[in-house]
Amino acid sequence: MAQVEEQRWQRRKAERPGEIIDAALECFVAKGFIATRLDEVAQRAGVSKGTLYLYFENKEALFKAVVETLVVPEIDQTEQQIQAFDGSASELISHLVKQWWESVGESKLCGLPKLMMAEAGNFPELASFFVEHVIGRVRCLIAQSISRGIEAGEFKSCDPAYAARLLLAPLVFATIYQQSLLPYDSEPFEITTYLESHLDIFLHGLAVPVEQTGGTSA
Repeated sequence: MAQVEEQRWQRRKAERPGEIIDAALECFVAKGFIATRLDEVAQRAGVSKGTLYLYFENKEALFKAVVETLVVPEIDQTEQQIQAFDGSASELISHLVKQWWESVGESKLCGLPKLMMAEAGNFPELASFFVEHVIGRVRCLIAQSISRGIEAGEFKSCDPAYAARLLLAPLVFATIYQQSLLPYDSEPFEITTYLESHLDIFLHGLAVPVEQTGGTSA
């Protein structure tokens, strides 16, 4: 019995950093970074404040751990998917947009864009960290996907970096809007229709005109 209890305690100890990180994300999204207190995070995680400090030096380190544990692996996985993808560039971009919404817009990460936009000016070091490890990497992956379409003759010549910004901006807007003004908006906002409309307009804008591809119009 003592051995069973010891194993249970060891499992519980190994799970503590993840539980603290999950609790921190909930607190950051609900209250903002500056208003979140570490004793609140500890309480939500079911540990003492002293235990929290065993794993995380301060609130800034805890925020970085949230990003590195919950966000960066999603980007790593997306990078691998892009490398293995064998469809057209349009299909790839459609897949990336829908996957982005599933992994961010419909997940517990959905409050991060609003949090960073609101508090970046107060915490420039954390903002730079987020841009380097999240925003910059995502933009780069999108730009690479657009470049693939240009090189294949599927997309017209453009600046992939700026095109990536244009693709991502409506997605970020949607996550922020649903976390702020959407409850007060009397007009319908159906995300599937929104994403399909965005992709339709964006991909038609990138497409090489029919006359340049040697095809004929319907």
